[in-house]
Amino acid sequence: MTNPPQTAPPAAPAAPSGAASGSKPAVATLSRELADFLVELSITLNKHAIYPTSHPLLDVAVDGVANRIGSLFVGDRDSLSIGVARRQLIIEGVATDPLNPVLKELAQRLHDHHIGAVKFVRGITRDELGSALAALAVDPLRSTTPIGHDTERIGELWEHVRFFPLTYDRLQLIEEDPAEKPSADQMKAGRATQLWIGLARAALVSDTSEPGKRDEAADNAALEPAAVARAIDEHQREEAYDQVIVGYLLQIGEELKTAEGPEAAGLQRRVSRLVGSLKTSTLERLLEMGGDKTQRRRFLLDASQGITVEAVIDLVKAASAAEGQTVSHSMLRMLSKLAHHPSSGDAPRARTDPTIRDVMRRLVDDWSLDDPNPEAYRQALQSMSSGRGSTKTASNSAVPTDCEPERMVQIAIEVGAMGPQVRAAMVDLFQSGRAEMLLDLVERAPNPQAVAPVWDFLMEEKTLDALLKQPRLDIPLITRFVKRIGPTAVSPLLTAAVSFDDAKARSQFYDLLISLGDDIGGAIAERIATTPPIVQRELLVLLGKLSALPSGFSARPFLDNEEPLVRREAVRLLLRNPADRDETIMSALSDGDDRVVFAGLTVAQERCPAAGIELIRQRVDRGELDSQLRTMGIRIVAQQHNASTLAWFLGFILTEAHWPRRPKLRASTPEMLAALSMIASNWRTDPAAETALKLAEQSRDPEVRGKVTRGRSDTPRDMKA
Repeated sequence: MTNPPQTAPPAAPAAPSGAASGSKPAVATLSRELADFLVELSITLNKHAIYPTSHPLLDVAVDGVANRIGSLFVGDRDSLSIGVARRQLIIEGVATDPLNPVLKELAQRLHDHHIGAVKFVRGITRDELGSALAALAVDPLRSTTPIGHDTERIGELWEHVRFFPLTYDRLQLIEEDPAEKPSADQMKAGRATQLWIGLARAALVSDTSEPGKRDEAADNAALEPAAVARAIDEHQREEAYDQVIVGYLLQIGEELKTAEGPEAAGLQRRVSRLVGSLKTSTLERLLEMGGDKTQRRRFLLDASQGITVEAVIDLVKAASAAEGQTVSHSMLRMLSKLAHHPSSGDAPRARTDPTIRDVMRRLVDDWSLDDPNPEAYRQALQSMSSGRGSTKTASNSAVPTDCEPERMVQIAIEVGAMGPQVRAAMVDLFQSGRAEMLLDLVERAPNPQAVAPVWDFLMEEKTLDALLKQPRLDIPLITRFVKRIGPTAVSPLLTAAVSFDDAKARSQFYDLLISLGDDIGGAIAERIATTPPIVQRELLVLLGKLSALPSGFSARPFLDNEEPLVRREAVRLLLRNPADRDETIMSALSDGDDRVVFAGLTVAQERCPAAGIELIRQRVDRGELDSQLRTMGIRIVAQQHNASTLAWFLGFILTEAHWPRRPKLRASTPEMLAALSMIASNWRTDPAAETALKLAEQSRDPEVRGKVTRGRSDTPRDMKA
């Protein structure tokens, strides 16, 4: 049996009919490598559901997925996140076609496990991938707990595969009470409600409150657009999380295009308020959607059919920023004024005005030219037309001025003059929590000299330290400061990382540290010994990601650590030095923890010292290793191609019948099959192996016969005795 031909599925449905007349824009599609990977993944999960665990076709299928994902981790890609909707997937910002049967089935399988996203990390092994796929293949209706409800335990099983839950158990569908008159914002339990509930669940998936202490009022409040927007804004940024949010926004955009009735009106109001409540930076990040312009424009056109004018303007501004400021800013300023102009009459504007929709459609269809205005002129016009931010916080400047603090700093940069009033304006901005605005000015300055005083002020105020101490971390802003500060930011980042109990928060700091290059190695090495074991392991992993270990550092002292995972990472680091290879393998094979032994066996598969092979035989005979490790050990022992090894293997295969007394095969076990495979490949012509091979060929077990047949086709290997 062979895999069916694998063709890349279309990644998204065609653009809406309301697009510009003439030639239609190209449909957003996945890259060939990502499409092939998703198809291979879906087919492999299907095979797991069809074949028994030990079937040889599963090994071939898992190898295919492992090869696909291995080819994806070439270059700068360190991880691959897949967002999950009910009928489609979102990968690198591109949504798959919900009508594609192969990918639709994959999305449904993940969704049934209550998985909102899955993340594969560089370094994933074939066995780790196979184990995760086997768990996904289990029918969630038959398992005790779906994977999405058991992510804490699952997270400890596989280091390079992470699952993110989808559900938020306390949320319920919003249904009208027949005894009460429905409110203006009430939504029935139809598709529009399902989409909003799904978005709310995904946004609130990191909620840490105890379910037993929540009441119905709190759950209903969690469904409010402001609460959903706050959850998205304040989430510790994770690519997989954003993929899920983007997936729901795409589906909501399609629903708004055609939905009618009270339920649709409720969804329109909620989405409009959600867009208006999100931070501009958050909205821009979500609308980037992997850089796919076709998909972004389709979403804008779909969503504009059913949201307020103000929300449309917010979407267009965010999308224009995501596409590199290509929409006419004069037009945006005019639309912004129109959006805030009072409506005639008292009726609320529940839907976008058709004229505004038509203007926006033509704008989006013709996005091509860069802004012709000079940058300084554009900033001035933008500030003049914006009504936000200037009245939120009163100026606390000690020097009287009629000019807003941000404008004061802008003017000072333009004319190249700094003084007491400018410094007072910077203090005002910093104390009111608007350090990001100062950093914006620094990054957009015409030259470094013009904004040197502003940057010096931010450094004097230790802005990075202040951001790292906030209860809710603004990771995008921290990232911008770190990239500008450089390697000197290592120490505060390490201090902040160690202070967090949440592994997810620490991982974000580690990603920032890695972005600074190999110069971080020395500071990390100095900090390891003084940290708790769980952080020690993470810092050792961090060192392993560097192209070179810091000078003078050795992981040997950590081989005696009481925490097995620390010892395992120490083994991996020591194995990078060929001179330490044999000694490190012996240390790992002697360890009492299977995870450390596995690390040693993995390397020993290439070449194992003679003392290590003898140690493996002893531990297998004493039953100190689990079945998987014993099987690995048996294959490694085959490196010694001699009579003693053959006799040891035969002990796993043959026993003696009570009557009549003659040799017979032992029961089929992973160890027995591994030993038989080694004999069939390396001792087929040896007379001592003749009886075992003959009995195996006559066995009723197809797996036993298959090992002999496969061994016959293998080329004999020359092994050192």
